[in-house]
Amino acid sequence: MQYAGVGGVSVGGGVDCDVLVIGGGIVGLSTAHALARLAPGTRVVVLEKEPGPARHQTGRNSGVIHSGIYYRPGSLKARFAVGGAAEMVKFCAEHGIAHEVTGKLIVATERSELPRLHALVQRGRENGIPVRELGPAQISEYEPEVRGLAAIHVGTTGIVDYGQVAAQLAESSGAEIVYGGAVDLISRRSGGVAVRTTSGTVVRARVLVNCAGLQCDRIARLAGDDPGMRIVPFRGEYYDLARPSLVRGLVYPVPDPAFPFLGVHLTRGIGGGVHVGPNAVPALAREGYGWGVVRPRDLADELAWPGSWRMAARHWRYGAGEIRRSLSRRAFTEAVRRLLPAVAASDLVPASAGVRAQAVLRDGTLVDDFLIREAPRTVHVLNAPSPAATASLPIGREVARRALATLHTS
Repeated sequence: MQYAGVGGVSVGGGVDCDVLVIGGGIVGLSTAHALARLAPGTRVVVLEKEPGPARHQTGRNSGVIHSGIYYRPGSLKARFAVGGAAEMVKFCAEHGIAHEVTGKLIVATERSELPRLHALVQRGRENGIPVRELGPAQISEYEPEVRGLAAIHVGTTGIVDYGQVAAQLAESSGAEIVYGGAVDLISRRSGGVAVRTTSGTVVRARVLVNCAGLQCDRIARLAGDDPGMRIVPFRGEYYDLARPSLVRGLVYPVPDPAFPFLGVHLTRGIGGGVHVGPNAVPALAREGYGWGVVRPRDLADELAWPGSWRMAARHWRYGAGEIRRSLSRRAFTEAVRRLLPAVAASDLVPASAGVRAQAVLRDGTLVDDFLIREAPRTVHVLNAPSPAATASLPIGREVARRALATLHTS
């Protein structure tokens, strides 16, 4: 077999290691990076089905270093995002990765949003995040073209290219990375776990770590574990702003606390362009980056899960609005104009979409925190959507610690 790892090594037969990580996104690579630092000499292999790292959630997001203001105090998201944002900035500085701490505005455009905005101020303070409250005139000082009744400025938010971060984590980890084969068989044995990929690679490990993102529930089931959830994919569609001078930095609406989505926002990226989006529409495939991508197996899995129907029954009005904005540029423009009245439909240029791996429980609940579960010789990361890229360094450390605890007791 071809074994593409450090230096593109080629070997024959199976591979033996201490820890096998499935998934070459930012969480899997951060886990490998953490293992190298917490336990030098640990043999780590990463399996990634794509020809390179960060091809899905990691490489297709808005590139924001989130502050952690939205998340319930004491939750994994709050703890890991707040600490992870500072760590991410430090990591980028140490490795020469382009980044910027820009700050951002969260803007209320309707009176009904003001109580939620004030609640975010309180939540930010509970999470130790510096927050400044703004009136309409102060909004214009930050963003002359943005209109709102009130806003808050969050100073610790930033921007970065997470694909570059993932590539650096892969290099710094020293792990052997096997690209180009999806896992199709997992055998848990008394002495460890054996994994086979569609390319014929066989890896034997003492501990398995599942960081497979959009495929994580399937990997858990292949390992013989019931994850108690299913991944329901939501596509986030983006536009580029043809007149980027309309926006100086990052501008967000006040989110609906009933959903783990932040709403259509404006993000000036590292290259100077401005992304507009994302929305959140049901995808017809786990990796369905457009309405034309339909995978019957993925759709069947989603429809067979009771939680999908219960979620749809509970949130159909919200979903209908998102689908309308997906199918109508005029409707999408109307949503943007709430924040940025000067924008026109002609200013929105279609850009690459992303897909969020959202865990949904059997009762239809959208899991709102990171979800990490353990099984014999295995650690499963079962919900790690945004802000997982921001929080990837502390998530990786947490997963690595659990994997090492299993390794040392085996």
